[in-house]
Amino acid sequence: MEPPSGPASRRHVPWSRLLLAVSLLTFWTPPTSAQLTIETVPPLAAEGSDVFLVAHNVTKIPLGYAWYRGERVENIKLIASYRVDNDATIYGPVYSRQETLYPNGTLLIQNVTQKDTGSYTLLVTKKDLQTERQIGHLHVYPVLPTPVITSNNSNPREHEDTVVLTCGSETHNTSYMWWINNQSLPKSMRLELSKDKRTLTVVTVTRNDTGPYVCEARNPVSVSRSDPFTLDVLWQENSRALSVGAITGFVIGVLLVLTPLAVLGCFIFLHRGKWPPASTSGRGPSGSSVSQASRPEARPPAPIYQELLHPNTDVYCHISHKADVGP
Repeated sequence: MEPPSGPASRRHVPWSRLLLAVSLLTFWTPPTSAQLTIETVPPLAAEGSDVFLVAHNVTKIPLGYAWYRGERVENIKLIASYRVDNDATIYGPVYSRQETLYPNGTLLIQNVTQKDTGSYTLLVTKKDLQTERQIGHLHVYPVLPTPVITSNNSNPREHEDTVVLTCGSETHNTSYMWWINNQSLPKSMRLELSKDKRTLTVVTVTRNDTGPYVCEARNPVSVSRSDPFTLDVLWQENSRALSVGAITGFVIGVLLVLTPLAVLGCFIFLHRGKWPPASTSGRGPSGSSVSQASRPEARPPAPIYQELLHPNTDVYCHISHKADVGP
């Protein structure tokens, strides 16, 4: 069989494969060494804790490391430096005995305070005397104490006074929240929060605004909530009710004392002319003597209240209705 005459036909490559190949050639670059980075562990530190500034992607077997406070490499800002060949550590002017520099370039800062917040610079010196620099950042936050709610008015009057409640002392990087009766603040024209939400203003208080109020202080490393605070709101109805009750009780007590005395006085006044006349010795109503036998039987005097209950009418039976005749 004879070979086909003419040149052999070329194979066609799909456009999609050509575009893929071009894109790979365009974006592919030879690998390079990873860049030096600094990691803060933990990223947000509380006062009193220990923090590591960890160096990543450090060149293999460098000549040495040096840590500086701030973002500039200056001898007056040197914390400490380490030389690998002789395992020697040199401390700088800003070393505070809190820092420890490890052979791998990591810096430990113990018992940090808010003054330690800021930037730290690591300088790595390579064998070829080239240097590599990277900056790390440290943020130290206070551990918040229990906030105390204070008021500008301890005894506000209803419909008259405006009360301003303040949550604890002012601290930086702190947010605040409020609750009334264990619920979040309702939408009300009479409740106003400051821009930082640290103060709550209750405009023209009413008896329904007594509370209790609770505030919460929060920062990136701690949360603290206050004890409940209750407003002592004074209202006129309450004081008026107390006055009326006191007056009513006083009047009732006076009436209970004066009523029996008035009844007794009326009885004595009505019966004072009906008491028996005093007896005269040896003389009757007509000048004759009256024997003891003719007199009514003598009785011991009874108390007045017994006379009121059981009046004795016999004393009037022996009174003579005949007028005495003079000589």
